[in-house]
Amino acid sequence: MSKQDALNENLERGLEERHIQLIALGGAIGVGLFLGSATAIQTAGPAILLVYIIAGLAMFVIMRALGELATSYPVSGSFSAYANEFISPLAGYMTGWTYWFMWVVTCMAEITAVGVYVKFWIPTMPQWIPALAALIIMTCVNLIAVKAYGEFEFWFAIIKVVTIIAIIVLGLLMIIFGFGNGGKPIGISNLWTHGGFFPKGGWGPMLAVTMVMFAYLGTELIGVTAGEAKNPEKTIPSAINKVLWRILIFYVGALFVIMSLYPWNTLGTTGSPFVLTFSKLGVSAAAGIINFVVLTAALSSCNSGIFSTGRMLYNLSLQGTAPKKFSKLGKTHVPATGILISAFFMLIGVVLNFLVPGKVFTYITSVATLGAIWTWGIILIAQMKFRKRLTPEEIKKLHFPMFGYPYLNWIVLAFLAFVIVMLAFSPDTRIALIVGCFWFLLILAFYFILGLNKKTSNPTKSEPEE
Repeated sequence: MSKQDALNENLERGLEERHIQLIALGGAIGVGLFLGSATAIQTAGPAILLVYIIAGLAMFVIMRALGELATSYPVSGSFSAYANEFISPLAGYMTGWTYWFMWVVTCMAEITAVGVYVKFWIPTMPQWIPALAALIIMTCVNLIAVKAYGEFEFWFAIIKVVTIIAIIVLGLLMIIFGFGNGGKPIGISNLWTHGGFFPKGGWGPMLAVTMVMFAYLGTELIGVTAGEAKNPEKTIPSAINKVLWRILIFYVGALFVIMSLYPWNTLGTTGSPFVLTFSKLGVSAAAGIINFVVLTAALSSCNSGIFSTGRMLYNLSLQGTAPKKFSKLGKTHVPATGILISAFFMLIGVVLNFLVPGKVFTYITSVATLGAIWTWGIILIAQMKFRKRLTPEEIKKLHFPMFGYPYLNWIVLAFLAFVIVMLAFSPDTRIALIVGCFWFLLILAFYFILGLNKKTSNPTKSEPEE
């Protein structure tokens, strides 16, 4: 039996290698880098660079574990399907619905933010109009065909990449040659002359780790694309192997340049560091440029959210833990019902955002961090369970074996547990634990009240293809 038959998926493999590469890249570079980096810098000082490196290494290990699973079982349900097959049907159910909820609330925030970004150019426009337009457009894109989603993500990612490379290159010219600074090299002394490299001691970087991990949310999207990639055994390993150096270049490189150009304790008090850098070079439209980039980043996140939530509902339906109609495919082989249902919940979020206080909405979206940590932990555990099933001969035939198994799995699981503990130390993130506990209790109650524990099935019961 082929993988496709075993997994009961009939999605079209319309994503080409260039789509997968840019989806992987775009997923790793979110709005957090452009807007949230200043807050992280204020929390840890220049030592934030070490936090991004350590967290980036952890993400690379998680992605390699996902890569082993995704090349053996290229299914759009990804971590939910793997949890269902290799851990338990309950784990698959909780992971699928948690990932769905994580992206729905993230998209609620992103499409609402689109309204704010558009008001930069059209102050008189009601905020709900561009938010609604963004949701409709991105939903239509996802309904057309999976290739349309891939094409939009390709160009959204290009915009982000070009902007960050421009910041790094121009910043290095200022640091080394004094470009834009009267020919006087700025150097990198700002990294240690304002209270040292660890101005907040060791506690600052520890507190900042939750913000950094939130910035990496979306990296795992590569796994969701596996079910619709044209050649997953080739494209998935290629994309995953580039995750680490992309994180180092785009996150660590950009923040290294920014903190070299400006004292860390002034960032966040005078606007976006990206706007500051362009302005210093005499680019009068700096604010407009960065606003456009952040707008496309928000649209990209919304696009990916609709894509992934539709696939999660599709696979949960195959597992028997979501209504059967969610497994219905449209004429273009996309899970149209799941996409429309997810978009409907995102629309409710936009309406709620105007009816309830902003702080309440912030509390709800904070569960996204906990949802991501849960998903990453499940990936590591599922890979260990998968590997235990294999004979030595089967392990040798793996397309993309995880390195450092099982020691790196346990080390990164311990790191994720540390991140969860750190959520409790800040009032802004503590609410994630409260909302998260409520969410898990809610879906557990539904699982048993609705008798889903008697309906669940393992659609992935099959040996991996050689």
